[in-house]
Amino acid sequence: MTTLTAPPTKPRPTMTDQAAIDIRGLTKSYGRNRALDDLHLTLRPGRLVGLLGENGCGKTTLLKILAGVMHDYDGDVIIAGHRPGPQSKARVSFLPDTSFLPDGARIERCLRLYRDFFADFDEAKARELIASFGFETSMRLKDASKGMREKVQVALAMSRRAQVYLLDEPISGVDPAARDTLLRAILCDPPEDSLVLISTHLVHDLEPVLDSVVMMRHGRIILSGDIDDLRAEHGVGLDQLFRETYR
Repeated sequence: MTTLTAPPTKPRPTMTDQAAIDIRGLTKSYGRNRALDDLHLTLRPGRLVGLLGENGCGKTTLLKILAGVMHDYDGDVIIAGHRPGPQSKARVSFLPDTSFLPDGARIERCLRLYRDFFADFDEAKARELIASFGFETSMRLKDASKGMREKVQVALAMSRRAQVYLLDEPISGVDPAARDTLLRAILCDPPEDSLVLISTHLVHDLEPVLDSVVMMRHGRIILSGDIDDLRAEHGVGLDQLFRETYR
């Protein structure tokens, strides 16, 4: 008697088997101005990547498309295994470059909002980060300085157990001491196979912690690669390479 056995099933792909971000031919225009121009980009999970470039080069537009808050573009975009939309938003934590929390809200209400909206929100981690900043959750955001508000927003964004983190200028406009505090919060135990993509002008502050960079100009990528490879190829550090590239 012959025994029939089912063929072995292939394991489902995990985040470590696929690109965290895969972009092909992305183009976005505002009237006659082409903010993104046939952009191609693949980023793997488990990396901390700097997104660098001059003002107006397309960094914020790119992040908003990846976050699923900007539409009407051409090309193919996959993030965390999905096209930008409800499914990707459940896996992607986005920190925009402008304040996104209600001015009159207390920190406690912000914690509840994140807990209610995001199934992957680690409330205990958020409370620990906020306490480490010396904040009381009863504090209203309208009474907070820019640096204090940035810390709250970073604490909330980085307390999601996301597959991809998109951070738009998270350390700009604050003093050096606040930058160090914000960087420690960003680096505070993200999931091992997650991708953290940080848009910034402050290359010197981020160089020690970045794994790789993507440099943009006029809506295109002009240089990308691992930090160590770029240093070896160009014979200078990232900060100097950035200055030479945009001189």
